[in-house]
Amino acid sequence: MNDSNSSQDWDPLDPETIRDPHSAYRKLREQCPVAHSDQWNGFGALTKYDDIIAAASDARTYINSVQNVVPAVGYGKRIPLHSDPPDHTHYRHAMQAPFDEKHIATFEPAIRQITLSLLEPLIANGNGDAVRDFTRTFPLFVFCEFFHIPREYALPIKEHAERYALALHATDYATLGIESEALYDIARQYVAARQAAPLDPKRDVTSALLAARIDGKPISDEIIVGAVRQLIVAGHLAPTHAIASAIFHLATHPDLQDHLRREPARIPDAVEEVLRFYSPTRAFARTTTRPVEIRGRQIDQDQVVALIWISANRDADIFPHPDEFDPERHPNKHIAFGHGTHKCLGAALARLEMRIALEEWLARTKNFALAGSVAWADWPEYGPTVLPIRIKK
Repeated sequence: MNDSNSSQDWDPLDPETIRDPHSAYRKLREQCPVAHSDQWNGFGALTKYDDIIAAASDARTYINSVQNVVPAVGYGKRIPLHSDPPDHTHYRHAMQAPFDEKHIATFEPAIRQITLSLLEPLIANGNGDAVRDFTRTFPLFVFCEFFHIPREYALPIKEHAERYALALHATDYATLGIESEALYDIARQYVAARQAAPLDPKRDVTSALLAARIDGKPISDEIIVGAVRQLIVAGHLAPTHAIASAIFHLATHPDLQDHLRREPARIPDAVEEVLRFYSPTRAFARTTTRPVEIRGRQIDQDQVVALIWISANRDADIFPHPDEFDPERHPNKHIAFGHGTHKCLGAALARLEMRIALEEWLARTKNFALAGSVAWADWPEYGPTVLPIRIKK
């Protein structure tokens, strides 16, 4: 951004921004909606809902294939996230069928069983850490079920993905490389197993990629492995934070717990408001292909621009009383799953697992409340990482 090279408007790693991002982003929306940070070699940031929607909808000007996160992570190209149309369109179409909502709905019994297998010991103990004992494992087991990945992969995936996320927070690139390669190794093993025993491509993502043809040619093994590697991380880290945030909010609002126990049909609306209020991913990024001007501020060509989803979802121009949690908010046009070409493929699965988790937490307890201090994730995620809970059954 050519008028901000010598000073920055904000620092995403400022301790106060990490602790209370919503105050920091509110100030930016009001005073500097198109911002610049010197962190990570410098990048721009869009904080207003309409600007982010416009950028996410313009795949010609704002591309994913150069840099799509801040800080940059240079360990392989993974479709569909790291691609642009028309390639992205072909890859996403090849993966689409297993993410059909009707197919996803068939996993409800299995997801409910997974929920109970983790929740019942926590309830029996009467207390625990909801992140350690539930939310870190629950989305991973759901991921393995949906992707037909044997459970023996679950623990290695969990360990390497968590170390990968911590290294990303710390910009520890040496560890990032080690953990990313470990996740690639898991993906290679799984793809090889699926090549030997393919499933119905309408029901299995990896089999769909193996069966796909683009311009009459199969997708290369390297690209398929990269896609599986991407899904391994994306498929459970964001849901971990989203579900933890939901449990945190209910634990600190017993009246809402009681309301949803009386009216469980309202839980899907509460899920949507959790996603708006506690967006689990603070931002993704794009890279500009040409100079653009937004709100009177110039953004250069080849500039990395963060789309701050978590800020857009608290924009008062879109959401009346944005800092109030309103489970009856309608319409609720949040963009916690992104927008446009790269909107999250797994949104329906995430919604299903969040709904089932909350249904069972509420149905099988009389009350749950905080039992200690809560720790929160650093950039680029948002959500509790330590969540001590006391449970009455």
